[in-house]
Amino acid sequence: MDEKKEKLQKKYNEYVKEVTPTHNLFANMAKAFVTGGIICVIGQFILNVCENYGLDKTTSGSWCSMILVLASVVLTGFNIYPGIANWGGAGALVPITGFANGVAAPAIEFQKEGQVFGIGCKIFTIAGPVILYGIFSSWILGLIYWGGKLIGIF
Repeated sequence: MDEKKEKLQKKYNEYVKEVTPTHNLFANMAKAFVTGGIICVIGQFILNVCENYGLDKTTSGSWCSMILVLASVVLTGFNIYPGIANWGGAGALVPITGFANGVAAPAIEFQKEGQVFGIGCKIFTIAGPVILYGIFSSWILGLIYWGGKLIGIF
């Protein structure tokens, strides 16, 4: 009986090794760097165009953010951004475009379930934890800063 278990275990281990994906860390980092770099170059191009049309830096930054978010949502709607994110990894998921994709993708996926129980309930399934812990950590840091101001550290 033990021999049969060993054969099964060996066969299982071979199967696991066969189906487990292998990743090249250096290639993944290079892809993320290139993808994030391209997104940043596009953002810088938008900033430069806005400033060349006479907008100040703050207004140019606002337009840049809005255009990048819009582009991300449109690309998500046409099912293009998920491919970019799959290839570029964190390079596509970390900037503002990745956050917009994280909100738009569930909205598109669950629209069949209706406005309330589909989109309304599921839209923040990906972005919700980011928002929650972002707000919580900023609250904690604000409290630390306030306490530091009271005792004269800051």
